[in-house]
Amino acid sequence: MERKRSVMKIIVDAFGGDNAPLEILKGSAAAVAAYGCDILLCGDESVIRKVAAENQISLDRMEIVHAPDVISMEDEPGEVVKSKKDCSMAEGLRRLAAGEGDAFVSAGSTGALLIGSTLLVKRIKGIKRCALAPILPCDNGFYMLIDGGANVECRAEMLEQFGIMGSAYMEKVMGIKAPKVGLANVGTEPTKGGQLQHEAFSLLSKAPVNFIGNVEARDFPAGVCDVLVADGFTGNVILKLTEGVAGTLFGNIKGILKANLKGKLAAAMIMPGLKAFKKRMDTDEYGGAPLLGTSKPVFKAHGSSNAYAFQNAIRLACDFAKGNVIGTIEKSLQESK
Repeated sequence: MERKRSVMKIIVDAFGGDNAPLEILKGSAAAVAAYGCDILLCGDESVIRKVAAENQISLDRMEIVHAPDVISMEDEPGEVVKSKKDCSMAEGLRRLAAGEGDAFVSAGSTGALLIGSTLLVKRIKGIKRCALAPILPCDNGFYMLIDGGANVECRAEMLEQFGIMGSAYMEKVMGIKAPKVGLANVGTEPTKGGQLQHEAFSLLSKAPVNFIGNVEARDFPAGVCDVLVADGFTGNVILKLTEGVAGTLFGNIKGILKANLKGKLAAAMIMPGLKAFKKRMDTDEYGGAPLLGTSKPVFKAHGSSNAYAFQNAIRLACDFAKGNVIGTIEKSLQESK
C-alpha cells in the first residue's frame, strides 16, 4: 500500500531533454520555491551535484537517485527497458510505479517515455492505448489536442477513449467545466470523413462527454472546442503545422518591425501588446503534454525546455496528481460501457 504524502512529490528525469541537466535543475529548484513540492531527481548523482554547485542551484527538498545511464533521442525507444534500463527515465518510471512519488516528469524521448510508461507504470484498466495530449494556444485561450502523435494508427474506440481522457484532464487540471469535445475532420457534417471518423463520431456521441461533433481545420485556432480528438498521424500534423505557422508569423512580424526607422517606431508603440500576445501563444506557459492513459500521472515536458517551461511542467504534473484525473477517467470508462 502506498503511503499518503502531505506534500506533493514529483519524480524528475534530470537528464531528459536538450538542455539537461542544467535547465532541469533550475526549473526544479524554481518549482520547489513556487509550489512547495518535493523533488526526486533521477540521474548521475555526481554530475547533478557538480552542475548545481557550479550554478548556485539549491538542492533543498530534492532527493537524488543515482541512475548512471541516459537514453538519448538517437536511441531506439524500446531500449528504455532493454540496454538502457538503468537510465534516468527508466529509474524514474520504476520509482513512480513503486509509489515513491505522485507524478513523473521528463523532457526526454517521447517514444521511450511512451514505451517505458506502458511497460513499467502500466495503463489504466480498459484503456487501449496511452495518448500524448499537448495544450495549444487559440483565439480564446487554449485547447487540448489528443492524440499528438503517440498512435499513428487508431481504431474508433481509441478515439472515444481519447475524448474521455482529454475531457477529464481539462476539467480537473485546467478548470474547464463540461469541456467541449470535438472530432478533427474534413467537414462538420456527421457524414464527413472516412470509416474511422464515422465510427468515432457514433461512439463519441454516446460517450459521457460534452461532444459537439466534427471540427474542421480552419476552426481549430478559433477555439471552438476544448478537446480536439484525432488519430496520432493527423494530430501530429496539426501540432507541427501550428508550431511552424506560429514561428513563421512571429519571425515575419519581427522582420517587418526591424526593417526601417518607421518600423522601429511602430514597434515601440505596440510592444506591450506584442509581448502580451507572444506570452499567450508561448508553449512554455503550458510546459508540455500529459501522457494520458497511464495508471499514474506521467508528464512529457518539451524536449527543448528551459527552466521556466520545466517549472510549468512540474506545476501541471502537481495539478494532474491533485485533480484525481485518473480516478475520473476510470469512472467515465465504466459509464461508457
